[in-house]
Amino acid sequence: MTSTTIGATARRSLWRPRWGRQRGLVVACAVFLALFLAVDLITPGPFNYFEFSFLSAGGAALALAAMGQTLVILTGGFDLSTGAVVSLVNVVVASVMGASVSSQVGSFGVALATGGLVGAFNGFFVVVVRMQAIVVTLSAMFIVQGVTLLVMDKPGGTIAPEFVSFFTGSAIPNWLPAPVVVVLVAAGAWLLLKNTRFGVGLYSVGSDADAAYAAGVPVRRVVFAAYVLAGSFYGAAGAFVSAQTGSADPLVGRPMLLQVFIAVVLGGTRLGGGRGGAMGSIVGAYTLMIVVNILLVLNVSAYFSSIAEGSILLLAVLVASLNHQSPIAFYLRLLRTKLAARAVDALASGLPPGAPMPPLSARPTARVAGAMATSWFTRNQPALRMILPAYAGFVIVLVVSQLLFGGTLDNPGYYNALLVLSSFLAILALGQGAVILTGGLDLSVPWMIGFVGILTSGLIHGAGQVATWVIPLGLLIGVALGILNGIGVVLLGLPPIVMTLAMNGILQGAALLYCNGTPAGYSSPAQRWFMTGHLVGLTPVVWFLFLFITAAMLLLGQTVFGRNLYAVGNSPLVARLSAVRVGATLIGVYALSGFCSALVGILLSGFSGQASLGMGDEYLLPSIAVVVVGGTLITGGQGHYLGMLGGVLLLTALSTLLAGTTLPDATRDIIFGLVVLSAVLALRERRI
Repeated sequence: MTSTTIGATARRSLWRPRWGRQRGLVVACAVFLALFLAVDLITPGPFNYFEFSFLSAGGAALALAAMGQTLVILTGGFDLSTGAVVSLVNVVVASVMGASVSSQVGSFGVALATGGLVGAFNGFFVVVVRMQAIVVTLSAMFIVQGVTLLVMDKPGGTIAPEFVSFFTGSAIPNWLPAPVVVVLVAAGAWLLLKNTRFGVGLYSVGSDADAAYAAGVPVRRVVFAAYVLAGSFYGAAGAFVSAQTGSADPLVGRPMLLQVFIAVVLGGTRLGGGRGGAMGSIVGAYTLMIVVNILLVLNVSAYFSSIAEGSILLLAVLVASLNHQSPIAFYLRLLRTKLAARAVDALASGLPPGAPMPPLSARPTARVAGAMATSWFTRNQPALRMILPAYAGFVIVLVVSQLLFGGTLDNPGYYNALLVLSSFLAILALGQGAVILTGGLDLSVPWMIGFVGILTSGLIHGAGQVATWVIPLGLLIGVALGILNGIGVVLLGLPPIVMTLAMNGILQGAALLYCNGTPAGYSSPAQRWFMTGHLVGLTPVVWFLFLFITAAMLLLGQTVFGRNLYAVGNSPLVARLSAVRVGATLIGVYALSGFCSALVGILLSGFSGQASLGMGDEYLLPSIAVVVVGGTLITGGQGHYLGMLGGVLLLTALSTLLAGTTLPDATRDIIFGLVVLSAVLALRERRI
């Protein structure tokens, strides 16, 4: 072999791994360029400085926030607190900023410090306490939202004109917009970080944390630093939003969570960690902004934006994950193997060709000698240990309510009202609890509730005879949407939080399109009676709740589906080897969650008389909180519906107690977030 051949071979071997690492960024840049050219073609007139400035300012905040999310995802985690931190920084900056230059510089420092502090909070519970990143950051999202509303409960405040001009004006008049400089500085900071030991450790931890630890990488310090730096990037995004809007809005960051995940995935960063980078996330952020601009140029309704965003996220993750090792490829190979085995009668089961295998419940099992001789309390001790704390907390809240306000313990009307208010969470607890028992999480609950509630109310429009077919239709739609969630998780291999978050955005846009931004229609008289009338001394929904609780306990505890659900939650691999249909079970779980969310949407519209935008927003964290507080492990495989019901009663009674005090409504989110963290921590320690 000549030296020239050796040199060429070496160059090829060096190029291939580099191309593999940078492929996502190259593809992201190509997509951005193609969309940019498409916009230029459909836009009248040549691309000018005004359009350049508008585009750069429109995507800068998202690019900064996406860079922070990228740091967390590279370690293999997820951060759901992104938008909440942006909102908090926005109101803090508007509250502390003065007219002087020193005050403006200090306000920017406060913005970075505020974001970094939230990041440190997340990092502490993820690294030191070793809790799941999804649970920690979800709890942090609601805690931060509550703090934000305590700082400023409505839009207001002012941002100094000099601060606005510095971030959103022109660095070089008619040539270079200031937002471009901001993004370039952030990109430079990323490039410096990437080439440090921390940057190398970031990729090592995301690729294989155990191997990184064995190689001497300080895994815990790297992950903690990633969350702190991510928070600082969110702080910078919040400062830029403040400059962009010139004022504060406590809800300004709420739409950013879905957009941030889209930007990260479009930029080529792999969910699960180890591959990608913040440069791609910048490109992804501006790619998303161009898509929005295309919709504007084509005069498409703004209500399509969240549908487009959710669809783009799903397609981007799907395209990035399609390979011979993807779940859909696995199921296709499995189907081909089964068909081939049946064709040649290769199943050594003693059954006729094509006959199904008997279910696990039909196969002989060994009975442990003496098991029935033990006492009921001994056999059920683990379950009681999970269930009883929630009921003990419920009793404590009742006693405190009696001491503070009176008329609680001896008032039947209080218990009736409590059960009516508990009915929504009790129903959601079954669906969300089933998902959590399998190790997943359903973030589509808010707009699954809102979409079905708005749709059914609009179709019923107060007509009782119409409700007889509209309500079953709404429930079927909830089941169908849940099945789509399950298909995305099982067949397409999408992470549950990504699939359900995207579905939530799609349903939000669909609801807005259906009602044109203003829900119309009313619930039927029967719905209103069901939620507010009287039947044998109780509200009718309370009698329904008793039946629902019985059915839920039978479903989870006495059916093959319930046993399979627990098996999947403990170990999908072991469940599959035990002939459990893991994919079908997961799809069924998400279908159940969709049914429960749809039912709550119908009941809520009957309770209030009509549906409203955002009617399901306040049920996301509580639906998770009641499950966790009731003793269910957030990692799946362990829990009981009676415990979930105890969590429902506890948190509903607590909400009622807080409503009777002078505490602001924002404290509810803070308390619920802290309750979830405490419950997950207690259960984690108990399992150990």
